[in-house]
Amino acid sequence: MRVATWNINGVRARLQNLTAWLAEEKPDVVCLQEIKCQTEAFPASEIESLGYNLAVHGQKGFNGVAILSRRPIEDVSDGLPGDDEDAHARFIEAVIPGETGTVRVASIYLPNGNPIGGEKFAYKLAWLERLRRHAEARLRLEEPMVLAGDYNVIPTDLDAKNPGKWVNDALFQSESRSLFRALVHLGLTDAIRIHHPGQGVYTFWDYTAGAWQKNDGIRIDHLLLSPQATDRMTGAGIDRAVRSWEKPSDHVPAWVDIGA
Repeated sequence: MRVATWNINGVRARLQNLTAWLAEEKPDVVCLQEIKCQTEAFPASEIESLGYNLAVHGQKGFNGVAILSRRPIEDVSDGLPGDDEDAHARFIEAVIPGETGTVRVASIYLPNGNPIGGEKFAYKLAWLERLRRHAEARLRLEEPMVLAGDYNVIPTDLDAKNPGKWVNDALFQSESRSLFRALVHLGLTDAIRIHHPGQGVYTFWDYTAGAWQKNDGIRIDHLLLSPQATDRMTGAGIDRAVRSWEKPSDHVPAWVDIGA
């Protein structure tokens, strides 16, 4: 089972790229973030025609997450537990049955948090702590699980071409990085880093200042695996070439393969 994550930056604006990538790569499960549309406006027919089932948690104009699966989608839940007043569409979770058992998958769009020191940064940190608590509870189930998405966290200096550019950004603050480490230290595995430990591994390039042409990227899209999923992991990677397509998202797909 190949599980991929992609911040699509507007599913209707990038629909041609999304359908081309789905047709070419045929991932089994795709976690999308920042779909930027309400649930009923999601382009379901175009994606279903490629053989995918859908679970969508949308929001008008911004945010929004979805799970696409070539297999049935079961036990869908919307919204990250822990704050009943949080109306942002940033989290959706489901169970995907496989030939040798199920895999629990979550599509995560963590808050950006800028500017530092304001309400948005406090919301980001609180959201990360809620995610840590939820992951801790899910890990007690001792099942294969993939927490996939745009975490808006640059975990280490290795994950940025020019770390100095980000020292005043919420993505790179010690508080954000510490909470991300606390999440991973529950016993999760950063799939991309296991298979690509060196420099130059990025999932995001800004649209400005020729960042893509200079490979001035950062790694903020992550696939975190439970021990049971890690035991079955056979590979992981980043589809970097998608960033060079016409009208691209500023993120590219990252993926992990989970074997029998």
